[in-house]
Amino acid sequence: MANKKVLIVLSDADYVPIRRNGKTEHDPSGFFLIELAKPLQKLLEQGFEVTFASPEGKEPKPDPSSETLLAFAGNFYEKKRENELIERMKRDNGLARPRKFSEISDDELKGFSGIFLPGGHAPLADLGDNAELGRILRHFHAEHKPTAAICHGPYAFLSTKYSGDKDFAYKGYKISCWSDAEEKMMETLKQGEFEKVESSLRDAGADMQNGIGEKVGYITVDREVASGGNPMAANALGDKFIEMLKAT
Repeated sequence: MANKKVLIVLSDADYVPIRRNGKTEHDPSGFFLIELAKPLQKLLEQGFEVTFASPEGKEPKPDPSSETLLAFAGNFYEKKRENELIERMKRDNGLARPRKFSEISDDELKGFSGIFLPGGHAPLADLGDNAELGRILRHFHAEHKPTAAICHGPYAFLSTKYSGDKDFAYKGYKISCWSDAEEKMMETLKQGEFEKVESSLRDAGADMQNGIGEKVGYITVDREVASGGNPMAANALGDKFIEMLKAT
């Protein structure tokens, strides 16, 4: 491959907005460790160069719930490996200081082969209505470049409504994400109400694929977009994303 660069989009937020008793509060959140680390490791192993970007270039924070042993099914060594990968990315690959969306020109975007949007609740705070991210995603959409998103990551697709012709770029696309049913379970635990990724994308015109398969880690592929609904999809999504990148 002549071009092996991938853009990885992250939120600046270390919280998620949640509505309780008629007020919006902020609960701790960030990126979900497994959803970033597993596809990232695969990309690096295949020789891809990664560039991290966020709205204002702040150091991204992991969702506290994603760093528990429960999130790793008790596998301490896997948790340690993935934390070490993130620390190495901070030290050597610019994860501690992501590129600001506004600093990445349309001309520079031509040099990227694909884009990846990991999950965690933080994208609900600052990615869905970001016009600069909408501009970036519109480039990958128009050029049919591989686009991978997992869990709450697909919420960022809504940003395309705030750039260009203000039309939702992924109208009619089959997409999987963190489902409303899964979110309602979280709401019961958190005793509040989150923005729903599935409903928001469906209302914008996406063809949501959130059945039993999504719950157990199956992924959805439609044109240039590969998507998965929860952390169980991270390995399969990473593999498919790389397959799509190599095919371009």
